[in-house]
Amino acid sequence: MKQKLLAACLVTVLATTLSGPALAEKVLRLNNTEEPTSLHPAAGFNLISWEPLNNLVEGLVRLDGQHLAAPAAAESWLISEDGKTYTFKLRANAKWSNGDPLTAHDFVYGWTHMLAPETASPAAFLAYPIAGAKAFNEGKGQDLGIKALDEHTLEITLEAPNVSFLNVITNPNFAPLNQKVAKSNPKWHAEANTYVSNGPFLLKNWEHAQSMRFEKNPHYWDAGSVQIDAVDFAMVNDPNTSYQMYRTGELDLTPSPLPSALYDKVKDHKDFRNVPQAGGYFFRFNTRMPPFQNADIRKAFALAINQEDIVKYVTKQGRQAAYGFVAPGFTGPNGKDFREENGHLLSTSPEAAKQHLAKGMADENYSTLPTVTLSYINNPGDRKIAEAMQNMYREILGVDIQLQSIESKVFYAKQRGLELQFSRSSFVNDYADPYNSLESFLGNSSMNRTGWTNPEYDRLVGQANTEPDAQKRWNLLLQAEKILFDDMPIFPLFFYNQIYLQKENISGILRHPVGYIDLKYTQIK
Repeated sequence: MKQKLLAACLVTVLATTLSGPALAEKVLRLNNTEEPTSLHPAAGFNLISWEPLNNLVEGLVRLDGQHLAAPAAAESWLISEDGKTYTFKLRANAKWSNGDPLTAHDFVYGWTHMLAPETASPAAFLAYPIAGAKAFNEGKGQDLGIKALDEHTLEITLEAPNVSFLNVITNPNFAPLNQKVAKSNPKWHAEANTYVSNGPFLLKNWEHAQSMRFEKNPHYWDAGSVQIDAVDFAMVNDPNTSYQMYRTGELDLTPSPLPSALYDKVKDHKDFRNVPQAGGYFFRFNTRMPPFQNADIRKAFALAINQEDIVKYVTKQGRQAAYGFVAPGFTGPNGKDFREENGHLLSTSPEAAKQHLAKGMADENYSTLPTVTLSYINNPGDRKIAEAMQNMYREILGVDIQLQSIESKVFYAKQRGLELQFSRSSFVNDYADPYNSLESFLGNSSMNRTGWTNPEYDRLVGQANTEPDAQKRWNLLLQAEKILFDDMPIFPLFFYNQIYLQKENISGILRHPVGYIDLKYTQIK
């Protein structure tokens, strides 16, 4: 009996040794802070949607570790000699998460849907370089330069050469749509059990406004590169609660940015990370509302602000004071960073500010400056910045400005309607190109929101949009930014950054300057 029992034990031990211990599931735990606006590629056009979307879906190209467009669903492409036609060859082994083959027709369907007027996609303008796209989106035309030549070949024709086109379509809004699924269920994107994706992960579970679970997509063409099993997203909007979750091991990363109250506490911690983000916080002058129709008065209000003091003593988040609009991180064909090459276009100068104010008031025959009201969104961060600026204007210019706190939806509606005299603003690049930063201030841009127009600025930026020579295009954008600061319809305060905590056993996460993250190559040790 003892011998039989011993033999049985030996068999059990041997079997366990040979098979090895059960491997623990590798799960990354993140906080998306809140419910995504939408997980439909045509509708989710903000950071809380991009971060999930960028890991669920995949376009023709995606940003690599150097933040450059690299092959993704397309394994290769050819560009015509005139720079207007792109022919993409899709991967034969690319599939949807339900096992359906991914075809060129799915891209035609997805991009056409994004541009359809009835979709009202906030991302549609990004596709305007495509021939016929703007007219199609505005309901004024039917022809589109988007064509499937066969199951695995997609042809895109542009209105004009556009050297940033590949960068533009790295945005997750340019993902394909599974025709069969989307046509049979228009709400396919609203629940986990109907969601289909073609990226590194699939949507396994979605408890709305609470949590999401992504799992490795076994049908993904490059599934072998995905080294984790799942991603659990919490949706906790309070940064202090999120920080405590990190401390107790419920999160592997904190959302960015950390609140300023925590910055000094954690900035020297081994888990602390601070990386640049393409975008910044700035102010708009309404050039159609007195006194800011006058460029000298605009310059006075810009030069009186000490950006360094605000980032050091007010925001306290390790941010970089901004003296130009285009953020650091964009490298030109000459290997130079745009921000470094164009230098400081704005320098704090109390004396110069006073001189510009005096000249502007004389030119306008002002004996007393009209009342100035600075409007901001109703949150503590905006309020602290506005109060600091109020004090600087009082001290430097001898001007007492009024402050106006407005709820966010009302604020943006008023800003779009040019109803605000002087207001805070922010910008994050939609794709990695300085053109994207500067096109906002074209005279006909819906993003302008200053009332300012300058024909020479419009000419330079417009020419840059179609200039095939990369260095000439770069030079045009450098010149355009200088004009923007010569007229000063806006002035920057600081560039954004991503500050967060990340566990030491986590690696391989790609954080792109445009803001979203790529979890495809994440490793957990």
